[in-house]
Amino acid sequence: MDCGRRLRESIGDLKSLQYLTLFCNLEGSIPASIGNLSQLTDLILSSNNFNGQIPTSLANLTQLTFLDLSNNQFSGPIPASIGNLRQLTSLYLSSNNLSEQIPSSLTNLTQLTSLDLSYNLLNGTLPPWIFTLPLLEYLYLNHNQFQGQINQFRQNSLTHLDLSNNKLQGSIPNSIANLVNLSFLNLSSNHFTDLVVPDMFSVLQNLEILDLSHNNLIRKIPNYLPKSLSVLNLQANYFDGNIAFGFPEGCGLRDLNLHGNQMDGLLPRSLVNCRLLEVLDVGNNNISDTFPHWLESLPHLQVLVLRSNKFHGFVQSTKESPSFPKLRVLDLSSNYFVGALPVRYMENFKAMMDPHGEDGSPEYMKAPTRANPDEYSLVVTWKRFDSELQRTLTVFSSINLSNNMFEGEIPDVIGKLSSLKALDLSYNNLTGHIPPSLGNLTNLEWLDLSSNKLGGENSS
Repeated sequence: MDCGRRLRESIGDLKSLQYLTLFCNLEGSIPASIGNLSQLTDLILSSNNFNGQIPTSLANLTQLTFLDLSNNQFSGPIPASIGNLRQLTSLYLSSNNLSEQIPSSLTNLTQLTSLDLSYNLLNGTLPPWIFTLPLLEYLYLNHNQFQGQINQFRQNSLTHLDLSNNKLQGSIPNSIANLVNLSFLNLSSNHFTDLVVPDMFSVLQNLEILDLSHNNLIRKIPNYLPKSLSVLNLQANYFDGNIAFGFPEGCGLRDLNLHGNQMDGLLPRSLVNCRLLEVLDVGNNNISDTFPHWLESLPHLQVLVLRSNKFHGFVQSTKESPSFPKLRVLDLSSNYFVGALPVRYMENFKAMMDPHGEDGSPEYMKAPTRANPDEYSLVVTWKRFDSELQRTLTVFSSINLSNNMFEGEIPDVIGKLSSLKALDLSYNNLTGHIPPSLGNLTNLEWLDLSSNKLGGENSS
């Protein structure tokens, strides 16, 4: 007998049951008889195919402390009757098709430590009481249709807050500075326009991940940031001025993304203190500087994007020891670099010479999520278009040196970079012939050598 049928036939008889967990592709609706399980404390029906509305009979489960109905196909509103479950500490309703507003009855859930309503169709404004729940640590309301402004925070227990991918607007409230326990903050992909106090984040000494990307923030970039940060994403805003904050010795930053702003001045030399840095993306700004050769010794740097700025001069290594040993993505396009292509660097791009990765298995770089808050996305130029890759293989390798003033011949060493998926050397002043070694790039999917001065016959 399948577990779905068994559930419907007998669930109302299991009146002494305290824990119920079912993962077996159940379909249809949850039977109303589930409300008879008056001793139930933990109910986990996530990752099934339940549909219809969440049954109001759940309100009878007054001993319930843990309720997880995520990853199903429930629709309609969140039942107001859930507010009767005053013992709940964890409520997970994410990844359904729930709509309408959050019922005010949920203000009764004063014992909540985790509330996840993400990836639904919920709308309306964010209710003020949701920022007053005294014990709440994890709040995920991302990927809904909430609009309006954020109210002030009246509690300080939050450690994880995700309001991304909504329609929120106005100012980011300065009361965020009161969330002294916060380690993860994602306000990306909204319509925020202002930081009331630009340096409000500096006091959050436990903050590890800060994502304000894809908003309309227009103030200057904050001068001070917590030294605890490992991921800082401010891309696609209107920040201008210098990159004013410094990076102290022992900096733990792993991902810095300032792509698509209006920042100018020099790239801060103190970045060399970030020995754990894996991703540096300052593309599409107005930074005027020479090539940051001082980054070449960073042992973990995988992605370096300087595209569409005012970088200039030669791209040359200043040391004999291996440079950029882990680099997989290099984008210097649309700048003012001159001279020969960086042969010495290419000779040391060891990670690009391995088509399978160091351990022979693909790994992924992703955007930060609740399960993996330290992962990230990447904007690359692919076939002349900017693409944001949310799942970028670490074995993905690309070099884009297009639209500069490089000259001389294409070096044979490029043929050793066997993991390359994309190579763009277009719109330069390259001369000579196309080296036969490019035939060794068997993983190559995109090659552009156009708008140069290449000629001659290729040897077979």
